[in-house]
Amino acid sequence: MTVTETESTDTSADTCAGPPQGNRRPDGADRYTISEVAALTGLTAHTLRWYERIGLMPHIDRSHTGQRRYTNRDLDWLALVGKLRLTGMPVADMVRYAELVREGDHTYTERFELLKETREDVLSRIAELQGTLAVLDRKISFYADAGRALASERTR
Repeated sequence: MTVTETESTDTSADTCAGPPQGNRRPDGADRYTISEVAALTGLTAHTLRWYERIGLMPHIDRSHTGQRRYTNRDLDWLALVGKLRLTGMPVADMVRYAELVREGDHTYTERFELLKETREDVLSRIAELQGTLAVLDRKISFYADAGRALASERTR
């Protein structure tokens, strides 16, 4: 399986971030320029080139004039990278994950461990954020009650 493999008849296959999003061309006619990918993903052309340079993106095909030509698979991979970024996964770990995917199926255990550790970090951050949200809710409630009390005193 390649780093951008997204479809398989095997339900246990490693897929990217989910179902295709946005205005995509049909497979086979899916050749996007870097500016089109930037518009579709919200990433800058500079970021896309950097992802390729550091090994986070696989080799991107080029047109006869040397322009990058991205595919739907590349868009799927970028969607996964976006999700990994949201987890707070370090770029080095994302690059390592990409390398493991390119190395093949024998790296499933390493990929599993890397993603499992990331999941644990995300759960920890969620718990921390829930605690922070509870504090904000108490403060908001306090100020709402205080505001109602002040308004009530003013109308007497």
